[in-house]
Amino acid sequence: MKKSKLMNGIMVPALFALYVYAVFKVILFKFGSIDIPFLWHQLQRNLENPVHIKTRLQLANFVPLESISNNIQGLSSHDLINLFGNIAVFMPYGIFLLLMSNNQRMSLIGVFTRSLGLSLCLECLQVVFSIGSFDVDDLILNVSGGLLGYGVFKFYTKFTVVMLSVIQDRDRTAI
Repeated sequence: MKKSKLMNGIMVPALFALYVYAVFKVILFKFGSIDIPFLWHQLQRNLENPVHIKTRLQLANFVPLESISNNIQGLSSHDLINLFGNIAVFMPYGIFLLLMSNNQRMSLIGVFTRSLGLSLCLECLQVVFSIGSFDVDDLILNVSGGLLGYGVFKFYTKFTVVMLSVIQDRDRTAI
């Protein structure tokens, strides 16, 4: 079996699954353990009494750039981790989407919609399980991270193609 088939067929999807697990663990459980009985209890409680979900939604931030602005003004270590952490956590997502698409043909719009979808799912799960708060700025930062990962990977692949071409041209002229 060729190395590229092994990478694309087994390694990349396995690493992607591990990455998605880590993202769910970090965003939903803040590095704590995944407690299924606790989640089940929270879900049952919220389904039996939707006031809990309503309360969580009242605490949510639906104003774009509000918490980003507050974080920039505060600039504590927690604020910096929130700003750059949300971006950094989603950068690999943009890269993985390209790696797993056919011949890296995923469009910018495709990465945008998938990053938005995953981020929205995570934000909603925080509300449904009462384990965090919904913040539209997290959506903005997460999607920005996915798009930045996409851009970095596209730039890297174009750069390596150009550099290989320059090296091959140099080698041909040296002969």
